[in-house]
Amino acid sequence: MMRAILIDDEVNALDTLEIELKAYCPDVEVVAKCTGGQEGIDAILKFNPDIIFLDIEMPWMNGFEMLENLGNFSLDVIFVTAYNQFAIKAFEVNAVDYLLKPISKEKLIEAVGKAKNRHPINNEIIKNIIDGINSSASHKQLPHIALPTPEGLEFVKIEDILYASADSNYSNIHLKTGNSILLAKTLKQVEALVEGRNFLRIHQSYLVNLSHIKKYIKGQGGTLVMENGVLLPVSRSSKEKLMSLIR
Repeated sequence: MMRAILIDDEVNALDTLEIELKAYCPDVEVVAKCTGGQEGIDAILKFNPDIIFLDIEMPWMNGFEMLENLGNFSLDVIFVTAYNQFAIKAFEVNAVDYLLKPISKEKLIEAVGKAKNRHPINNEIIKNIIDGINSSASHKQLPHIALPTPEGLEFVKIEDILYASADSNYSNIHLKTGNSILLAKTLKQVEALVEGRNFLRIHQSYLVNLSHIKKYIKGQGGTLVMENGVLLPVSRSSKEKLMSLIR
């Protein structure tokens, strides 16, 4: 799957493009829709998409200005606009394609195909690599797991993970270094990755490394204080299991 962000100040245009992508390009997953340049920048930094579909004429910050504000952040851009006078400038910023509204089915499929061809190692291959590494890690108790990043794979030591938190259909992996890694995996999927590695789901939104608990504070479910000082709630249904493991 290619993860995409759609950026256009017209809500109807965003909804139409999302419908067309679902219909004609099922291997493209829309992770965010934004109606302005700054909102688009925030979403790009959060989701690290493979591709963005970007309008040019927008109030406050146009598409080109948005790309300039991103600096050296590397991603593929397909411009979607009602105006053809920006085509030359679009390709000067190394755009994948330049689509004029209304977008035809054939042009959309062609543009997505061009984006795929820019990635010699596609997402399915990367997924297979990750699954293979993590499967071996689980069976052989290797000290690390492989996590996908925009640049490729990051190998993280199990002992360096403090906890993971849910973010809709994504998860944040919080490390001892203070950094975090956003994954396109649910917390349930992350839980499966670290099964048998001293982790416990203490809440619908939190999965903790039991090795990094500093303190437990009593309550209905209670609260955990992690080594970095972060407080995490414990659900009432998880309290008994937690007590049996940390006593």
